[in-house]
Amino acid sequence: MNDTVSFGYEDIDASEKTGRVGEVFSNVASKYDVMNDAMSGGMHRLWKNRFVARVKPQHGETILDMAGGTGDIAFRMADRGASVTVSDINQDMLDVGLERAVERGIDGLVWSRQNAEELSFSNRIFDAYTIAFGIRNVTHIEKALSEAHRVLKYGGRFYCLEFSSVEWPGFKEAYDLYSHRLVPQIGKAIAGDEDSYRYLIESIRRFPNMADFERMIRSAGFENTRVEPIMGGLVAIHSGWKV
Repeated sequence: MNDTVSFGYEDIDASEKTGRVGEVFSNVASKYDVMNDAMSGGMHRLWKNRFVARVKPQHGETILDMAGGTGDIAFRMADRGASVTVSDINQDMLDVGLERAVERGIDGLVWSRQNAEELSFSNRIFDAYTIAFGIRNVTHIEKALSEAHRVLKYGGRFYCLEFSSVEWPGFKEAYDLYSHRLVPQIGKAIAGDEDSYRYLIESIRRFPNMADFERMIRSAGFENTRVEPIMGGLVAIHSGWKV
């Protein structure tokens, strides 16, 4: 029986997903942050600030920021004194992040190309693991969660910021209309890429709802799990501890 996974609304062989997702992010890398501002009206910045405030990075802590290619989360955590390793499976995204770090005069970050499902790091070396708007693009989410648990120290914490299922009546319908009809057109106008942004929206719809994803986090071994919906579940902060 073939191992199939979702690629947007399409079901494909699992062996194809990493390559196809890689093409999407290589296509959007140069316009990724501009598009984030355009699609969210700049609100993604507030969500990321709130996310990092929940992580509470401390001076001297070692933190792995997975799928963090462009540096948005890592820059915020480094400002608080944490020692951050920025990892991404896509070199084009990492290149954008490195360029942004140079432009901002931010040094001291470690940049490492990594597959979230098969990290090269040793066991129990990080104080925290963060992943923002990346886990829904992983082929086997349960493997990425297991790897996150493996590389965390005992007492380490897991934080994930991801789009989720809007639960506010009225807003849900308006958001569905906006995301399916307008976001691909914004992608076409700004990034010259309608298809990649259609996939990114579809991938949100195929991602587990908040309760199901929390169960996946617990199944990976995390305790004291918590979900914090933002804007009625448009996005959510998931967290858990390795004890």
